[in-house]
Amino acid sequence: MRDMIRPVEVCGRVEKHPSIELGDEGTSWSILDIGLKRGAVAYCVGVGTNVSFDLELIRRYSTEVHAFDPTPVSLAWVLKQSFPEQFHFHPVGLADFDGNLEFFPPRDPSHVSHSSVERFGEKVEPIRLPVQRLTTLMRELGHKKLDLLKMDIEGSEYGVIDDLVRENVQIGQLLIEFHHRHPSIGMEKTRKAISTLEAAGFKVFAVRSAGQDYSLFHPDHA
Repeated sequence: MRDMIRPVEVCGRVEKHPSIELGDEGTSWSILDIGLKRGAVAYCVGVGTNVSFDLELIRRYSTEVHAFDPTPVSLAWVLKQSFPEQFHFHPVGLADFDGNLEFFPPRDPSHVSHSSVERFGEKVEPIRLPVQRLTTLMRELGHKKLDLLKMDIEGSEYGVIDDLVRENVQIGQLLIEFHHRHPSIGMEKTRKAISTLEAAGFKVFAVRSAGQDYSLFHPDHA
């Protein structure tokens, strides 16, 4: 059942810049045509085996895209691809600490997504992979502000949200896939996360995929 948690914001800037969808069907995201221009910086966390959204950002806006994913299937896939010069891949994940994090592989080896939470009671042996805080990544890459951050990080988004709000990271647009569908997470964590972001000044402008994909912007940073 669709649970939007928060209504979509309608304000002057959104009315002037209606949201558009970029990427292949099933992996697309809603964005605003605000603040995206040549030299804009986007972090796309969670590559999997599809970067159609990332490549569309580059094609339309000449955005500098930094993509992050430490998982084995994604690494193997990336090595076989040819990307434009504005696409920069980093074999590290995003978390609320710097170090190594346990990731649970999918039960089906044909699936790509690894998660830091046990999903649906699956019993699989976790692997340890490198992760860093958003502030650490930005400092190492020399970025003081992000024009766009996309996160599809299979349950780790809640800690990252608390961390980026606590550190007052400047982000123009924030795209998040929430994973409250997993029994070990639940809807209440997503409600709390959205409230935390709203209190920090972010506004919801699109909700998709049965209430799992949220697109937000920050009026002071977009």
